[in-house]
Amino acid sequence: MSLTLADRVLVVMGGTTGLGLSAARAFVAEGARVVVVGRNPESAARAAEALGDGAQALVGDATEPNTAPLAIQSALDRFHRFDGLYHVAGGSGRRMGDGPLDEITDAGWSAVLQLNLTSLFYSNRAATRQFLQQKSAGVVLNMASVLGFSPSPIFFGTHAYAAAKAAIIGLTRSSAACYASRNIRFNVIAPALVATPMSERAQTNEAIMEYIATKQPLDGGRIGTPQDLDAAAVYLMSDQSRFVTGQVLAVDGGWCVSEGQYHE
Repeated sequence: MSLTLADRVLVVMGGTTGLGLSAARAFVAEGARVVVVGRNPESAARAAEALGDGAQALVGDATEPNTAPLAIQSALDRFHRFDGLYHVAGGSGRRMGDGPLDEITDAGWSAVLQLNLTSLFYSNRAATRQFLQQKSAGVVLNMASVLGFSPSPIFFGTHAYAAAKAAIIGLTRSSAACYASRNIRFNVIAPALVATPMSERAQTNEAIMEYIATKQPLDGGRIGTPQDLDAAAVYLMSDQSRFVTGQVLAVDGGWCVSEGQYHE
């Protein structure tokens, strides 16, 4: 049986927990070697153990401009090539001052964009520079959110987060257009609500979960799991999608095509 990602070396920013770790497991299962990056040393240690010899786990902050270049260099040093980047790092800024437009603090706005957009800019720039230096094809996959283009104001009114995720789509599509002639592909996965540490607030809110049952009606009306995104990530990182660039794939349980019901 041929493996979809055989011999590929991939870097996953935000790859030591949640969606990133789940994708890294799927990449390794399909034959890739991976370098995963996360901020928490304990999570990095657990990820290294879970992923095995075909992986390296690094501790680093994606919001620092040198983190992604160091991760890419680690891939080159250990595995002697670099083929793709998956940027998952990011998170909610509600505790930092995000919210509806009239409530967002200046500090909250800056922190949320730094965490979700600037970190991605750093990693995408580093990957593109490396592909150009190698004179090779490459693939960049970015994590956005359905909230970047399909808002839900009652329960998910965090406008700095939505702005950052919308900007990710703009940066990705602009980059896809610019570098298509170099065979460097850029695509986006946009999930709806998924069971991760970031979504604990929603998972423990009965009203939100009742809403999700109608907003994400597929498969019985449920919250997503990290594994629900894995096949899409494998596809977009592999040669199976070699004729695909500049696309946004919503993996959302029907969020974007469902009205969703809530009680007044």
